[in-house]
Amino acid sequence: MDIPILFRDARFVVLDKPAGLPVHAGPRGGPSVEDCFSDLSRRRDGPWLAHRLDADTAGCLVVALRRAALHAAQAAFAEGRAAKTYWAVVRGAPSGAAGVVEAPLRRHSDPQGWRMLAGPGGQQAVSEWRVRGRGDGMAWLEVRPRTGRTHQVRVHCAVLGCPVLGDPIYGDGVGRLHLLARAITLPLDPPLAAVAPVPAHMRAALRACGWEQPAAL
Repeated sequence: MDIPILFRDARFVVLDKPAGLPVHAGPRGGPSVEDCFSDLSRRRDGPWLAHRLDADTAGCLVVALRRAALHAAQAAFAEGRAAKTYWAVVRGAPSGAAGVVEAPLRRHSDPQGWRMLAGPGGQQAVSEWRVRGRGDGMAWLEVRPRTGRTHQVRVHCAVLGCPVLGDPIYGDGVGRLHLLARAITLPLDPPLAAVAPVPAHMRAALRACGWEQPAAL
């Protein structure tokens, strides 16, 4: 499996995870990010996922190559020291230019499946957001989650009244999910930093919102 590498040293690899590829195979099997682990390291133990991304989210995914690196990365995530930036194209637009969503999240299951609900009884979830562009009934948001809850960015965009384009759970589900884990930084010694390119399926919508595609792409 040929997954582009955005960063690599002796401790970590940051993969540019394609949209639609789950990180785990799951009970039904099928391709997953873990299929490429044997190509990333020949050590007897590892590699390990340092965090998770939804299957339909593209972009920066940190993989630890050594156990000490895994523990350091997990501590950075747990303590809120990891800086994560997401780009989302959303349906509609927030009323302002920037703000913070503070909406606790809890998991809810029913016969149709499970989803995350915002409201009392959930775990604290906080996301900073700003509008980077608007156009054609859409907006381009940059979201920086301060916490790392499941589906946090997707639910918080819906809380703002503008679900992520193509979201099958919190939006209309038309087309593919337009969500990119754009950048990540871990303040380790030495630090880890990576930026993911915009995937092909998001480019047209982002251009409509004012994004200028680099000449190299």
